[in-house]
Amino acid sequence: MGTTVILAASLIVLLLVVAVVVWAIATYNRLVRLRTQVRAAWAQIDVQLKRRHSLIPNLVETVRGYAAHERGTFEAVVAARNNAVASTGHGAGGQSAAEGVLTQALGRLFALAEAYPQLKADQNFLALQSELANTEDRISYARQFYNNAVQTYNATTQTVPTTFIAGPAGFRPESYYEIEAAARADVGVRF
Repeated sequence: MGTTVILAASLIVLLLVVAVVVWAIATYNRLVRLRTQVRAAWAQIDVQLKRRHSLIPNLVETVRGYAAHERGTFEAVVAARNNAVASTGHGAGGQSAAEGVLTQALGRLFALAEAYPQLKADQNFLALQSELANTEDRISYARQFYNNAVQTYNATTQTVPTTFIAGPAGFRPESYYEIEAAARADVGVRF
């Protein structure tokens, strides 16, 4: 009878060990899926930001044709764009500040365009303005999707018992893609 009790106890311990190992593997795989979702969501933001960056030089050149003496505004937009492009690859925290500055510079450019009725009637300007408005909407949606993915990932990595797998396995919290209050204002894309 003593052997049967020892055998039963050994079997229970073995089953517990197997259950813990299965749980650890499932938890690790879930964390990998969540991290992958965050990275994919960031890639979508990156695509839209690159689209935005590619539209800006054409927009500046179109406005420059009507308001050549507004050199400071053009230089500020170009400098902000170049800084935003250079911040690519620095993650949500580093890139969001540069994009906020670019949004403010674009707001000044569109405010300048309001003073030139001929520019507001230019078909090329209107098309670029429409494309930029669509891109801003896409960026906003992608940012929301990314931040939701980050929220789920961060909450999962920081809750017990998952944190016992996340920490040692190198799953670190991700940064939200936040924009500064001044950049939250409408960039002035109007029709």
